[in-house]
Amino acid sequence: MENTFSKHESNYISAYGQKGYSTNFHFNNGVLVSGETDTTYKPKDIHVVAEHRFEGMSNPSDLSILYIVETNEGEKGTVLMAYGPNGDMEQAEFFKKIPESQISDKENIDEN
Repeated sequence: MENTFSKHESNYISAYGQKGYSTNFHFNNGVLVSGETDTTYKPKDIHVVAEHRFEGMSNPSDLSILYIVETNEGEKGTVLMAYGPNGDMEQAEFFKKIPESQISDKENIDEN
């Protein structure tokens, strides 16, 4: 199946926003923070329901990953982070600590 979305993070963020994943989360001091409510979440509070990896158009070493997440409190949104040589190791470790049982691809727009 051919992907109907351009391979750019903003297109995916917009598409997921239309599906209700509208909160922009950011990582700060070891926790994920809601851009809407300032609520903080630990790995045990997060469910990853899709993820997408991107390479930079002009520089393939510019790598990013977009996580589509839901919290135990029902908040839904996205987290965009760099990975690879430019990545934040602390943020990457946070996502590695999310229990495997809370990671799926059930909301992946490339699959549905």
